[in-house]
Amino acid sequence: MIPDFDENGNLPSGVHWAEWEEFEKRFGNNLTRQLMIVGLELAMTQLKLAGCPTIFIDGSFVSHKQKPGDFDACWEDNGVDLNKLKLIAPTLYNFALRRAEQKIKYKGEFFPANYPANDSGTAYIDFFQFDTRTNKRKGIIAIDLQRWKF
Repeated sequence: MIPDFDENGNLPSGVHWAEWEEFEKRFGNNLTRQLMIVGLELAMTQLKLAGCPTIFIDGSFVSHKQKPGDFDACWEDNGVDLNKLKLIAPTLYNFALRRAEQKIKYKGEFFPANYPANDSGTAYIDFFQFDTRTNKRKGIIAIDLQRWKF
């Protein structure tokens, strides 16, 4: 179950596993968010086809913000056939121009979970769980793609 937001409008610290239906109901509550969910679903389909077991969703999309600009996601790369992923979803590997192509196609940004997010080498999966505005830990959503039906 997805917990309530904290006093900063974020999910409480930790990785919160959710079923896709629960995620859609909780975060797809207006047209802006629904359009982003369509892009997220496309990427999830492509990642699942390449063997990705899990996707983690972050950013203002999983906060109380009513009209987020996009979403941020990272995906577990263990078990992923990278050659297949690059063939069926080359945009997921295009990080040029601050991931402009990803934002156009998917309405959000994607990173391999264990890749470094900053100069200190913090992996995206850990980086996403820290709110740089408040200097506090925050929560993210995890979706099990092996159980997810597209």
